[in-house]
Order: sequence, then structure tokens, then C-alpha cells
Amino acid sequence: MMGLQVGVAALLLLVIALAGSTFRILREYERGVVFQLGRFWQVKGPGLILLIPVVQQMVRVDLRTIVLDVPPQDVITRDNVSVKVNAVLYFRVLDPQKAIIQVEDFLMATSQLAQTTLRAVLGKHELDELLAERERLNVDIQQVLDAQTDTWGIKVANVEIKHVDLNESMVRAIAKQAEAERERRAKVIHAEGELQASEKLMQAAEMLGRQPGAMQLRYMQTLTSIAGDKSSTIVFPLPIELLKGMADLSSKP
Repeated sequence: MMGLQVGVAALLLLVIALAGSTFRILREYERGVVFQLGRFWQVKGPGLILLIPVVQQMVRVDLRTIVLDVPPQDVITRDNVSVKVNAVLYFRVLDPQKAIIQVEDFLMATSQLAQTTLRAVLGKHELDELLAERERLNVDIQQVLDAQTDTWGIKVANVEIKHVDLNESMVRAIAKQAEAERERRAKVIHAEGELQASEKLMQAAEMLGRQPGAMQLRYMQTLTSIAGDKSSTIVFPLPIELLKGMADLSSKP
């Protein structure tokens, strides 16, 4: 009797184990790559999946977008500046069959490829481009990664450079360069202002020279402004025309 109970219990355990290996449930964002006797059979899912125990095996693949943090990489730019750059990578599996069959571990492979591509692409550009043109560099890295991971059934949707770390000496050099650039712009603006002022003064002198009465009016305005001051001594300048008139009178016999 005891042996019969043990046999029934063992049979129940075997049935439960077979049922567990026969029925699989895949979520909406999952697919199952099914192998039959070691050979690829088909991709199934989502929903309830029936497998033949021992004969068929299934590997789950997540189709959602994966966010991969690329660790800081030592990059030497084209102008021989050493910086540390890290980035974040967004990709997803488009073809579960390729992602399982063509590469052993597509997560590790994509991570390693992202690190080498980051160093290779950024090493072709100068530091100024790395700091000012991140969007263009993001697109360049994304296109290179997407082309290389296509054979793995992976789509690289986006790449974003997160941080560019510089050493202290380079930070000070960039600060000095920015200060020199600001001083240069200030001098250029001041010189342009002087040029415009000189042009206006030249135009005013030409206009006053053509109209003698305007010169007298300007002279009277100057006297009015001087008279308004509270100084005790006022010096009245004589017009050039008056001096010329006096010189003409003295020269007559």
C-alpha cells in the first residue's frame, strides 16, 4: 500500500513537471525562440505556448526598449586632448531569431560595441566640436551602431552623450580662451562705435561748413550752455569769421 502511494505521488510530480515544461505564457512584449532537437523551429508569442517536453526548448526575448549606460571612456580627440566621455544607449530587439542565433549575448555585445564606437567616432573630432556639436555626434554614433547591430536583429534608436569630463588644466585653459574671446569682442564693438561716431562727426562738420549760419547758431547754443554753469569765470571763444573780419580791417590802408 505504501509503495502504491509513493508511485502515485511520483507520477503526479512527473505530470506536474511535464505540464510546467509544456505550457508557457508569454507577455505582450515577449517572444519565444523555439528550438526543436537543437534546430531553430519558429518564433512564438505572445500568449499561451505549447511545447513538446524534451524535444523542444524555448528562449524568451524582451522586445521593449532597453536603456544601456555606457561607462566613461578615455577618448583622445583629434587635437590630442584627453577627456572622459560617457553616454546612454537606447535600443530594442526587432528580430528575436537573429538576436539569439547570431550572437551569444546581444546585451553584452551591444555594450562592448557601444564603448569602442564611442571612442572611435569622438576621436575623429576636435574638443570644440565635442563640446558644441553633441547632437551631430550623437547622430553619427547612432548610425554607426545601428549599421553594425543590424545583423543581430537590433535597432539602435538613440544615443546621447551624457558627460564630458576635462582635467583641471584644460578647464583653466578653456576659461582663459573664453575670457580672451570676450575681450576681443569688446574691443571690436568699441572700435565699431568709434568708427560710427567719427563718420557722424565728419558728416556734421561737412554740413556746418556748407551753412555758415548754422555755425553761428551752434556758437550761440554753446554760449547758452556755458552761461548756465555756476562757474565764476567764463571764457568766450571768438568765432573764426570775426577774427577774419578784424584781420581784413587791419590790412586796409
